[in-house]
Amino acid sequence: MHIHRIAAFTHDLHGGNPAGVVLSDAPLPAARMQRLANEIGYSETAFATPGSDGWDVRYFSPETEVPFCGHATIALGSVLAQQIGPGVHVLNIPAGRISVEGGVRDGRPYSELESPATKQEPVSDAVIAEALTLFGHEARDLDPGLPVLRAHAGADHLILPLRDRGSLARMTYDLDAGRRFMREQGFVTIALVWREAERIFHARNAFASGGVLEDPATGAAAAALAGMLRDRGLLRAGELLILQGEDMGWPSRLDVRFTDIPGSGVRVGGESAPLPDPQTATAA
Repeated sequence: MHIHRIAAFTHDLHGGNPAGVVLSDAPLPAARMQRLANEIGYSETAFATPGSDGWDVRYFSPETEVPFCGHATIALGSVLAQQIGPGVHVLNIPAGRISVEGGVRDGRPYSELESPATKQEPVSDAVIAEALTLFGHEARDLDPGLPVLRAHAGADHLILPLRDRGSLARMTYDLDAGRRFMREQGFVTIALVWREAERIFHARNAFASGGVLEDPATGAAAAALAGMLRDRGLLRAGELLILQGEDMGWPSRLDVRFTDIPGSGVRVGGESAPLPDPQTATAA
């Protein structure tokens, strides 16, 4: 067993979201995976074991297991491309059966996943009000052209569209209050988004449910957002660019592709880069 450390969704090989990837010949006990994820300290670690029809994969944050993690899947695709070779790999995850393709694009490691099916549902005015209060916003800060919804693409996310870039840049909240709210409502993350152009979004993702204040890149939420725009008739098939992590100093780029088929999986891709082993860096 070896722990790989990969920055996923890097922007020109800078920034990105660090993820752990652990390949093992046999499944590890859940308690051990949780302990390792906590020790690695990244927002998520993917644990992959070869199965009879693909790879069996589970995802753990430092505090809890999550059903699907996009950036850890991108990191896994990069590791599988290095260890096994470029190509498409089938993944059996808690949220269903998906795939990730790892290889090289324009001379850089690049992976693309296909998410689980997408769906959305409204949330109550009380939930919206509590979410706005958590982040210090008011109803007037919301984008009137986009809905606030619970969006799903392997995991549930609250999509909170804001009307200006400044509101997004000022994102702050109390971690404990966010953890309580998100776990009570079943949100894996809350995605605050601002629409720069029809197909360009900027995002910030609160991940208090997993014990992490903010993720620099969130592939699962990107798929959920794209699915929401498509399924609600707000955007036709094609490509979408999501820029995240800029306000954290970890710029990340998420390339999104989707068809017009309602509820179908969304493809999310990005570059990745290896991170140094902390022990090796310390020794150096």
